[in-house]
Amino acid sequence: MKFTLSWLKDHLDTNASLDEIVYALTDLGLEVEGVEDRGARLRDFTIGYVQSAEKHPDADRLRVCQVETDEGVKQIICGAPNAREGITVVVAKPGVYVPGIDTTIGVGKIRGIESFGMMASEREMELSEEHDGIIELPSGEVGQSFVDWLAQNDPAKVDPVIEIAITPNRPDALGVRGIARDLAARGLGKLKKRDVDAVEGTFPCPVTVTIEGDTLAQCPVFYGRLIRGVKNGPSPAWLQDALRAIGLRPISFLVDVTNFFTYDRNRPLHVFDADKIAGNALRVHRAKGGETLMGLDEKEYTFTEGMTLISDADGVESIGGVMGGLASGCTEETTNVFIEAAYFDPVRTAYTGRALKINSDARYRFERGIDPAWTPYGIEHATRMILDHAGGEPSEVIVAGKIPDWDRAFKLDAARVQSLVGMDIPESEQRQTLTSLGFVLEGNLAHVPSWRPDVQGEADLVEEVARIASLTKLKGKPLPRLNDGVPKPILLPLQRREVIARRTCAALGYNECVTYSFIDEPSARLFGGGQDATRLENPISSDMSHMRPALLPGLLQAAARNQARGFNDLALFEVGPAFHGGEPGEQHLLISGLLVGRTGPKDVHGASRGVDVYDVKADAEAILAAIGAPAKTQILRGAAEWWHPGRHGKICLGPKKVLGIFGEVHPRVLAAMDVKGPAMAFTLWPAEVPMPRKSGASRGALNISDLQAVERDFAFVVDASVDALTLVNAAMGADKALIEDVRIFDEFIGGSLGEGKKSLALTVRMQPVAETLKDKDIEAVSAKVVEKVTKATGGTLRG
Repeated sequence: MKFTLSWLKDHLDTNASLDEIVYALTDLGLEVEGVEDRGARLRDFTIGYVQSAEKHPDADRLRVCQVETDEGVKQIICGAPNAREGITVVVAKPGVYVPGIDTTIGVGKIRGIESFGMMASEREMELSEEHDGIIELPSGEVGQSFVDWLAQNDPAKVDPVIEIAITPNRPDALGVRGIARDLAARGLGKLKKRDVDAVEGTFPCPVTVTIEGDTLAQCPVFYGRLIRGVKNGPSPAWLQDALRAIGLRPISFLVDVTNFFTYDRNRPLHVFDADKIAGNALRVHRAKGGETLMGLDEKEYTFTEGMTLISDADGVESIGGVMGGLASGCTEETTNVFIEAAYFDPVRTAYTGRALKINSDARYRFERGIDPAWTPYGIEHATRMILDHAGGEPSEVIVAGKIPDWDRAFKLDAARVQSLVGMDIPESEQRQTLTSLGFVLEGNLAHVPSWRPDVQGEADLVEEVARIASLTKLKGKPLPRLNDGVPKPILLPLQRREVIARRTCAALGYNECVTYSFIDEPSARLFGGGQDATRLENPISSDMSHMRPALLPGLLQAAARNQARGFNDLALFEVGPAFHGGEPGEQHLLISGLLVGRTGPKDVHGASRGVDVYDVKADAEAILAAIGAPAKTQILRGAAEWWHPGRHGKICLGPKKVLGIFGEVHPRVLAAMDVKGPAMAFTLWPAEVPMPRKSGASRGALNISDLQAVERDFAFVVDASVDALTLVNAAMGADKALIEDVRIFDEFIGGSLGEGKKSLALTVRMQPVAETLKDKDIEAVSAKVVEKVTKATGGTLRG
């Protein structure tokens, strides 16, 4: 929204400086995006006096002028028809930039005679479109800055232009009147009365207007009036200056009037050439679909069903609330004009404008909401301006429909300013603020003005009071102390585990990834997802169509992207939710890690090697230990199909309590996701780790035995298909209280064992707690180990 300072002062009686106004606007929520100093580009132009003007010896239309300037008499050649002796002119000396012709003046020769500058016209200085001759000033001192002369004699031409950003909830600020009202409420001046008396019509309006019944919701009211005998032509200078300053091109007076009130009062109007209205009747109706119109922008538009149209006997003449038609538009030949002031539904106007891709000032305002109650006043103001400057005879005003009901009121609770905003504002000041903004107060009820569609509740009244008082006056205060002592922890146990897991993964050398919770369907299906229950109705893209069933797809995609860029040794982890359904609660927290490549760079000592299953097993166990998992767990087989069938393990507390899975990712999955393997990974379920029976801030006492541990080795001959894990689990179950650890330390295949057999050797570590183990105790435990392993595997103890 642009406006000039003088335009603002047409509505606001103020002595405030430009800086004070700019600061107040931003503080009021009407953020100033820029202030254009229109005089800056004319700063180097000065006033001169033509002492003589002789005909150029080699050109009939050129004059060799001797011009008195602040640097003495300069010879300037000019081709303007009004260049003559004895006039005061505007001079651009060599080195001055002329914006209207985008040229910097230099010393040159014209037909053999030197010229030291130029005398400028209004168009060359972008003051107007006038270019029939150079500027002739009625007065002026030689050498005086032309900008200073304009500031004293024609300030509108160099008035600063203020541009503010308008939020969608403030349509009233799309008119200069609304901006002035806010400033007056702040105390920067007094709002001027700019009302006009109703113009009495001298004859019945010959043009009729009807609104069809199914269109009343889209156009509830339409005011119209005919003015006959007008004389259209260029607008007065003040109107042209005002429009040109905000970037609008003056067209003709009748059209410029509508543009003026669009910006002055946020009241879009439209003018028809009344002689071009077929049948002297206008009809507001909904489009049936397929109708066409050549708009004022000389583009043809085709309408779809439901759009708001205004038609005469020959067809569509205007798009309601968006744009008029070229055929019935006013031209310099127009003598009878029909003025339209109507109210159009914001939502319908927005749909129509978007569908037709028309961005007009009218649409911009109607779709945000104009003042419905000012509709009849708008047509009176436009009538008065046309009669004053273009003459004519007005008809009576015709009305179709009625103004929509906009009246609403909310309770004013003075105490809510303190509770909602934290500002102590007296009730009398609150009431004065609302009254200044146009609210009508009846007791504790505040009636909202018609131009404020954004005020929809009591909290909005508080916002208006605080906004005018200035939120910069809000002072921070410390919160009152609610209780003594150390507050309880804020994080839940599962949230604490999440934090600990992140820190542990980072300490183990992993880099954290934060990936989207959405993945493509093929990747989701690789990890047991991709069902309709987890499909997104409106995905960001086709590659994010489903909620992820696991974290590994995102980590593998990240690994593939890094490998494509030459980073082959990767350690990645992520902590976040995965989804096994589409309903609330059908999600679970996971901790996943991925190792790809080698343990380190190659070196002469051969210390670097490819990552293996034991690397991720150790990391998974370290993370589980950090979040409080029991030290004794079982490693079982039987994980999902995306794990390598022979190179993985489930960390369990019994066969049904799975804390995590580690192992090698299946080569089929790596190939589908374009990852160069092998790749080792782990996935942990922190919610499955049992919560401690006692909660406290202190750590429990260290439980360690001072008795010597005893280790015994066993070797069993079993079938080649038997997993080593089966022996370990069986041996651990021999005496859960005494046996601390079981490890496989040797494997032998072939030789005297025969075909299909192998020997597995394991170490069983027994840790006494109450007393030192005697030989009989050790032998008893050893016998149980042999019994358990033999029963579980069908093997025999190797002699």
